[in-house]
Amino acid sequence: MPAPRPTTPHPNPGHATTPGRPTLRARLTRKNGGGPRRPRRFPLDPYVLALLATVGVAALLPARGATATAAGTAADAAVALLFFLYGARLSTREALDGLRHWRLHLTVLACTFLLFPLLGLAARGLVPTLLTEPLYQGLLFLCLVPSTIQSSIAFTSIARGNVPAALCAGSFSSLAGIVLTPLLAALLLGGAGGFSADSLLKIAVQLLLPFLAGQLLRRWVGGFLTRHKKTLGYVDRGSILLVVYSAFSAGMTAGIWHRVSPGRLGALFLVEAVLLAAMLALTWYGAQRLGFGREDRIAIQFAGSKKSLAAGLPMASVLFGPQAALAVLPLMLFHQMQLMVCAVIARRRADDPLPADGVAQVSVPAARP
Repeated sequence: MPAPRPTTPHPNPGHATTPGRPTLRARLTRKNGGGPRRPRRFPLDPYVLALLATVGVAALLPARGATATAAGTAADAAVALLFFLYGARLSTREALDGLRHWRLHLTVLACTFLLFPLLGLAARGLVPTLLTEPLYQGLLFLCLVPSTIQSSIAFTSIARGNVPAALCAGSFSSLAGIVLTPLLAALLLGGAGGFSADSLLKIAVQLLLPFLAGQLLRRWVGGFLTRHKKTLGYVDRGSILLVVYSAFSAGMTAGIWHRVSPGRLGALFLVEAVLLAAMLALTWYGAQRLGFGREDRIAIQFAGSKKSLAAGLPMASVLFGPQAALAVLPLMLFHQMQLMVCAVIARRRADDPLPADGVAQVSVPAARP
């Protein structure tokens, strides 16, 4: 009888198989949804940490006088540079496809100027238990302000959404807000509505002209920008940090954070957190029910759930006069909250797997550059 062969240990005992029993690799793969196990993430997003640090710096060292002017100028320049880069990176055909996406634009306008005001009117029942009358007036004014442009586009880009549609939707919302916000404020708040041609001129000079310049120079700089897309992504986030610092510094120097008790401020924070969560859910799942694809749903969620501090502050100064500082407190708080929450959502959306064919889902055929 031949001697039994010596057994050699399996190099990886976890992968040893027995009849009818799956391997350890197969069990881990099935447990993690068919893919390899991902490393555990740090519990707090690094960009959120950067936003919190920016708020902390603005609270401890707010920009005053000439420094505030320089910070505001730097923020405006960063926004103009951001739009130049978007214009240079997007083909003209993509921009025109975004402009023709009328269903998406109407959806964003309905979220901004219909759903938001309805939720603001419903919050009337929270006076005076949670909110004082001035804080409620500021909350309702917040619901009438147009959507943001630069941060909506930046977050849409980070999340791999429909950037051309987000650009057009945010621009349309800002242009419509010049007329609709004062009119809605006059109707719902009883103030005198009105708008200034300077606001329209500022939008054209700071946003549209840089974008058109980028479109014109795309032939020469488009390739360079495409090769350095990852590095230029820091410009998107850096521009938001500059806007946050400039806006929060203005609030600190005006002293509006000291005109309300900590209890009322906490109640306002809770109410606005519920408002933001409701709009994020309505825009995301509502867009799904309307038949929009993933990229369009991302653009709708970010453009339809956010409010512009840059547009709201000058409007509040006209509508509320001496009471403008307290009236914009809800808007300033909501503005910081939406940036931090949307930063986390955008980073998580960026990790979403694409469909099996590798093509992003949109409601209209994707245009080639």
